[in-house]
Amino acid sequence: MVYRTSLFPILIIGVLYLFNIIPNWVISVYVVSFLLCAFGWEIWFTYGIWGGLNVNDRRPKALNKAIPQNINWILNSLADAASICLIGLLLVWAFYGFTSTPFASWHWGAFVILFVWFVGQNIYVEAIVYRDQLDDDKPLSWGPLTPGGPWWNPTIFKINGSPIKFQTQIPWVLMTPIFYWVVLYFFQ
Repeated sequence: MVYRTSLFPILIIGVLYLFNIIPNWVISVYVVSFLLCAFGWEIWFTYGIWGGLNVNDRRPKALNKAIPQNINWILNSLADAASICLIGLLLVWAFYGFTSTPFASWHWGAFVILFVWFVGQNIYVEAIVYRDQLDDDKPLSWGPLTPGGPWWNPTIFKINGSPIKFQTQIPWVLMTPIFYWVVLYFFQ
């Protein structure tokens, strides 16, 4: 699933770009989103750089074999940039009737759509997909977009017994206004 959500979107984006279906500014947004996710938290979480366990110590051996540690952050950042950020962009565009209105200036409605999408998908990922990798005994590293690090990581709420923690949600909370600013910047 990780390979599919990481690599397939690159193919789609490339084809859409070659046929002039998506503009240059969307490619710029994709690249910057990749960099923000990579340097904001994915590299830090993968290697456990500051106060956390590296990914190999948090997940099952079979998954470590399928997705080597040194490409984990790349695949996750590619998936974040496309499957989350660009899908969020598409949702905003669709909600505004496929017009450029929400990209020309700040619109709170667009921000709310991005926020609900970014945080909502991450709650799903934390509660279902990465449930066994995010236990209390498997701390995640501090990162620039995870300012509390493993030292301040309260449970916000639970879904079917799975805790939804502050540290795993805050990157997407912070990413929402940053991403929207990036979109506004490159659209100009």
